[in-house]
Amino acid sequence: MLVQDRSIPKPHKLNLNNHLLQPKALIFSKWVSFNLFKIATISLLGFTIAALFFLYNNNDSPTTFLCFNPKSHSNIPKPISLSTINFNSIPPISGKSFSSFTSDRWIVVSVSDPPSDSLRKLVRMKGWQLLAIGNSRAPLDWSLKGAIYLSMEDQAKLEFRVVEYLPYESHLRKSVGYLFAIQHGAKVIFDADDRGNVVDNDLGKHFDLKLSKASVMQERILQYSNEDTNRTVVNPYIHFGQRSVWPRGLPLENVGDIGHEEFYGEVFGGMQYIQQGISNGLPDVDSVFYLTRRSGSEALDIKFDEHAPKVALPQGMMVPLNSFNTLFHSNAFWGLMLPVSVSTMASDILRGYWAQRLLWEIGGHVVVYPPTVHRNDNVEAYPVTEEKDFHVNAGRLIKFLVSWRSQKVKLFDKILELSFLMANEGFWNEKDVKFTAAWLEDLLGVGYVQPRLKAIKLDQLRPTAIGHATHADRKEFVPQKLPSVHLAVKESDTVNYEIGNLIRWRKYFGNVVVIMFIGGPVERTALEWKLLYGRVFKTVVILCDSAKADLAVEQATLDQVYKYLPKIFDRFANAEGFLFLRDNTILNYWNLLQADKTKLWITDKVPQSWSTFSIEGKGSQWFSKQADMVKKVVSNMPVHLQVNYKESNTSKQSLMICNAEVFYIPRQFVGDFVDLVGLVGKFGIHTKVAVPMFFMAMDLPYNYDSVLSTMIYRPEASSSNYSNIYSAQVPAVYPWTVSSESEFIELIRSMATGDPLLMELF
Repeated sequence: MLVQDRSIPKPHKLNLNNHLLQPKALIFSKWVSFNLFKIATISLLGFTIAALFFLYNNNDSPTTFLCFNPKSHSNIPKPISLSTINFNSIPPISGKSFSSFTSDRWIVVSVSDPPSDSLRKLVRMKGWQLLAIGNSRAPLDWSLKGAIYLSMEDQAKLEFRVVEYLPYESHLRKSVGYLFAIQHGAKVIFDADDRGNVVDNDLGKHFDLKLSKASVMQERILQYSNEDTNRTVVNPYIHFGQRSVWPRGLPLENVGDIGHEEFYGEVFGGMQYIQQGISNGLPDVDSVFYLTRRSGSEALDIKFDEHAPKVALPQGMMVPLNSFNTLFHSNAFWGLMLPVSVSTMASDILRGYWAQRLLWEIGGHVVVYPPTVHRNDNVEAYPVTEEKDFHVNAGRLIKFLVSWRSQKVKLFDKILELSFLMANEGFWNEKDVKFTAAWLEDLLGVGYVQPRLKAIKLDQLRPTAIGHATHADRKEFVPQKLPSVHLAVKESDTVNYEIGNLIRWRKYFGNVVVIMFIGGPVERTALEWKLLYGRVFKTVVILCDSAKADLAVEQATLDQVYKYLPKIFDRFANAEGFLFLRDNTILNYWNLLQADKTKLWITDKVPQSWSTFSIEGKGSQWFSKQADMVKKVVSNMPVHLQVNYKESNTSKQSLMICNAEVFYIPRQFVGDFVDLVGLVGKFGIHTKVAVPMFFMAMDLPYNYDSVLSTMIYRPEASSSNYSNIYSAQVPAVYPWTVSSESEFIELIRSMATGDPLLMELF
């Protein structure tokens, strides 16, 4: 057992019979009068016990069963508290296990299965000590000659505070292993898993193990260009020859940034405290990549350029880091902490971004290295739901971390403060605030000395160690174009033309926000839609009937969705325009370049999308009620809007209906749109009625851009013949409903005739 069962004292039983059955030589009435106080007391006690028993069994939390009205406070979030710790008074933790054994270099892995062939190779690596950390799924007789194995019982005996917070069935128990290695002399820790084979069986051949060597400190390492101050994250796989592959943890909105560096800067070696290796075979990719690239039972086997130079990240720029091919030097050991309140697939990603930001405080940086291991693809299902924590929050987290500043004067105080602020921002919860405190205390308890802070001007985040780069300082490196896979098709031809197109589309629409309403299952499609359109547009805001915070899906009703749009307009005050789109309509963005982004776009010239209905006669009751509300709104419109509407709508006995599958509102009309929503107020005007009313009021129809007039509009089409109605030569196609990943792949195959790079990104 990890923790011994604690014996709970049994409640003392009241012996009520001793009070009630004393022999008395009194008649019953006198006996009652003499014992009235006792009877009342015992009755009250019995009633109280019964009431407490009832409350205990009817309360969701037994620890709060004394709250007689627990539900009255259930919706009030408990404030997160920041621990106050005196880091100068942490007592040492004795190393009872292997107390006399020390090693400078450790490999830490988590195991839940018998020893793998990869572990048998790792344990034979010269100069390294393999440490295997078991979880509740590990075999009871786990053993590997030459390795140190810590079972659940062994871990519980180490007196580490972090053990209290660690899940049983998880690789997150590696935190115990990190502390154990530090306690036993670690200067370098290689964070690994049990399925990676080190290339040439020599970590020293790939990583920089001794940073204090003169040759290392004088070495000049290529560094990503720091001239674009808006760039905060990069895809390192491009540098190593795979521009269509992206690492797990890269924000989906950055997947489309596939161009290589125009030039690099340089930085001196010696401060690369975290070293991220690239993996051949199955690299560290997310579920979106894996599920759309792997063909049936064929395993992925992707190769990276082993001759590409290692590359550093400047301050202000980040890269995804993982927990199975990363080397940590002692100055960054504090950054090994794996958070416990997020999903296991997201834990190392959040750790990596968190650690990178704190690394700047001590003047360190991350360097990414050419292939160091080869991982075999076991063709296992990737848990999409386990990745929501970073699919949704990675971009927001990076922006938060880059802007974070602290006035604390010691590193551990900064770490604790940042952990607290990340909990307040919802990146993890209070459990990780407490876990961080326990982790820092344990570090000090095993003898770790926190590094000193560096005096770095973080408000001028892009310094290089070799001064400001001039044109003469710029270093060029053109990555190889290695074969990759996309939807089981081998990549062979150059795609310079397609890349040029993507850049043009991005330049044209890069400041336009897409607002998309999903009527189907958002769990299966929200991330895919964001990835599809997020490559081209500024961002994609997803609306649905019910909010899904873990997917960043916001709540709005389709019947009156227009009332939600002003909130989005306010959020993106600098956006050039807003394009509304329903998930049953496909947008061929490559055919919209000729449109005027300063004009309104809508489907008024598309037959069947706009219709006129009589407000008189049989079956017109609904239309009549809607028309009455429209008249009231029109009567309160400002002069310029009212004149436009009356000139656009000449028939007083009919009502204009628009299905509103797609429309565009440029910045110059946002104010009018917001005013019109305000005039509608509490009126229950349907979106199909409100949208055409708004458009006719904002401008005259002949001023609309006609870019959508040639869209394919076949409301009678069924799901069995969607692909038959699709054309890459039109601006949009209706209908096309997507409700699963397989249907999404079918859509991408069709859209790739207009945007071939889609085959690489999906």
